[in-house]
Amino acid sequence: MDQLLSVDQAAELLGTTVRFPRRLVAERRITFVHVGRHVRIPRSALEEFIHEGTVEASRNAS
Repeated sequence: MDQLLSVDQAAELLGTTVRFPRRLVAERRITFVHVGRHVRIPRSALEEFIHEGTVEASRNAS
């Protein structure tokens, strides 16, 4: 089973404030899980979000 992170843990992993992962959840831009009244974000969803936002360097830079 994938590790479920709290919003605070997700923010720390992303290097952002807590507001950013909360906004990702509110806008349904990232997969999340309700555990009772708590919101948890699977670690794999954060890794996928980071991977999708990664921009490779151009090899033909002048």
